[in-house]
Amino acid sequence: MTLPVVAVDAFSAEPLGGNGATVVWLEQPADRHWMQQMAAAFNQSETAFLWRHGGQWYLRWFTPSCEVDLCGHATLAATLALHHWKQLPIHSPQQLQTRSGPLRIELQSPISAAIDLPSDGLKPRGKDPWMAPFQPLQQWTSDLGYGVLLLEPTADLKQLNPDDPCWASSLEKAWVLMQRCSGPSDYQLRFFAPGLGLREDPVTGSAHALVAPWWCEQLRQSSVRGWQPSHRPGGLCCEPLSSGMIRLTGDGVILWDGDLRSEPAHPSAEPWLALHPN
Repeated sequence: MTLPVVAVDAFSAEPLGGNGATVVWLEQPADRHWMQQMAAAFNQSETAFLWRHGGQWYLRWFTPSCEVDLCGHATLAATLALHHWKQLPIHSPQQLQTRSGPLRIELQSPISAAIDLPSDGLKPRGKDPWMAPFQPLQQWTSDLGYGVLLLEPTADLKQLNPDDPCWASSLEKAWVLMQRCSGPSDYQLRFFAPGLGLREDPVTGSAHALVAPWWCEQLRQSSVRGWQPSHRPGGLCCEPLSSGMIRLTGDGVILWDGDLRSEPAHPSAEPWLALHPN
């Protein structure tokens, strides 16, 4: 058996920029352990698995070490992959069924898409001693498991060390460090996620979906442009919707496509439908 697979650089208009994701088209649901093994083998920040059932597309996301409840860049990658496989026309909105509920996607052009992600909201958090060197103006936590630090606009975000042990010193699975910036972007952030098995995620859609409403409120704008100055930089536009979802719009580049020669194991211990109550 062979399965179609593509590699996409998401939230970038150039190859080798933004955030890389591998997308696999399954014929039917696969065993979680097999999907985790494949994600570890691809060793991208995320591997997305798509399959069709009952007229609907289903999507799951895996880092090299664990399954996650939400991933923006791999959802954008899946959207571009569906178009590449001639399964999604331009300007034809669809829904993907996921662990975070149904997510709307729409292809804007062959290299650009809009995806709607949930935003859990920021919750005020106390300061921990390890935060002192960063001198945060504010700090929050979230139900998504991300902590957030707001830094001075003059702080050198690019010089932060992804390997600093402080990122793993709290209950949060990941940390977002953000600041106001001038130029084409309204704000910028970096994302360190030792709790997800990621040293640094280059461009993180779920993090932007989390903080974009706060920036819109602070700047009194209906949408904001976010940037991530990582080792593979990239950006996106974020628009809070009346539904409470956040619409992220960004570019992506298909780096390669091919066939995966591995027979997936079928689900055993878990009924796959139980993961998708909606």
